[in-house]
Amino acid sequence: MSSVWRKSLWLMVGASLVLFLSLGVRHGFGLFLLPMSSEFGWGRGVFAFALALQNLIWGITQPITGALADRFGARRIIVIGGLLYAAGLVLMGFADSPLFLSVSAGVLIGIGLSGTSFSVLLGVVGRAVPPEKRSMAMGIAAAAGSFGQFAMLPGSLGLIEWLGWSAALIVLGLMVALILPLAAMVRDRPQLSQGPQQTLGQALREACGHSGFRLLAFGFFVCGFQVVFIGVHLPTYLIDKNLPAIVGTTVLALVGLFNVFGTYIAGWLGGYHSKPRLLSAIYLARAVVIALFIMVPVSAWTAYAFGIAMGLLWLSTVPLTNGTVATMFGVRNLSMLGGIVFLLHQIGSFLGGWLGGYLFDRTGSYDLVWQISILLSVVAAALNWPIREQPVARLQTAQAQA
Repeated sequence: MSSVWRKSLWLMVGASLVLFLSLGVRHGFGLFLLPMSSEFGWGRGVFAFALALQNLIWGITQPITGALADRFGARRIIVIGGLLYAAGLVLMGFADSPLFLSVSAGVLIGIGLSGTSFSVLLGVVGRAVPPEKRSMAMGIAAAAGSFGQFAMLPGSLGLIEWLGWSAALIVLGLMVALILPLAAMVRDRPQLSQGPQQTLGQALREACGHSGFRLLAFGFFVCGFQVVFIGVHLPTYLIDKNLPAIVGTTVLALVGLFNVFGTYIAGWLGGYHSKPRLLSAIYLARAVVIALFIMVPVSAWTAYAFGIAMGLLWLSTVPLTNGTVATMFGVRNLSMLGGIVFLLHQIGSFLGGWLGGYLFDRTGSYDLVWQISILLSVVAAALNWPIREQPVARLQTAQAQA
């Protein structure tokens, strides 16, 4: 194995471990909704708003952390993000008011996630591997985050049952602090752009003026709406259907487990087929799965089947979306441009998380949000279908001159 491949492999392992911790903990936040809301007498909207704010802050800061990672390397950004994430979890363990919860779970963890999640880490991976391997490598790294969800969700529930929700959050904060030494494995050296050097402003204008980029971003909005609504509210939804708490935890763990396969397969397929067309197929499949889930009587087995099916479709959008951005605009500004697309994802996340709690408090049911999710899936499929996956003129000229 050449030294270049050894460095790339070492970097991919480090990036995957960071995603494992960052996303593994993040996907368990829905388990804290009932115990915190019950202890303080909050409606579900209070907790849902804090997590919705987390996703919005994450999205707003993601282009900034992505741009800094593109210019100065990802390692410093990962360290700062890991510190804020760990601090936010510890402070969330002491939260006793809606404001305290919003600052800790919303603001601090939101900023921390922007430095330790997909846009920054997949930007690093995208620069470290050859173009023909990029989609698959991103799929592998994204799958590690999914495995974190599978591995850590049962552990999070066990900590809550053993120590209580407050001490459980403090323990999770200490675990997230392991991101700091792991950042040493992510030795990322930003590359020069292909062709003439672009400023940040030029890169932004080029991307935002591209119709395919806009369609991709608006389609990704739907992904955010769905995964956060399901991740935050599904455990409670199943409890409302008279199923034990362990069923909801198991469903989310199944989502994480089968997303390992779904994300890897999506990344692999993206190396051979049109990524935008694959995205359309994924969103249509989500519409079918959600519709079937709410139409049939809810039981533990239908919930498990839903978890398996959604797992195969869960984050499979991520390597395809980031891979399409890399194909169209190159990898020089990949973390920043991926962060802009992700901002739309997180606006959807904010609405999915908050609207689930708000509409439940108003109507006593999640039915309307499920129906909105189905409609949005169809819209996302239509938005991705016409995207042309080809380099912009600047890259085509550079490739012709090479």
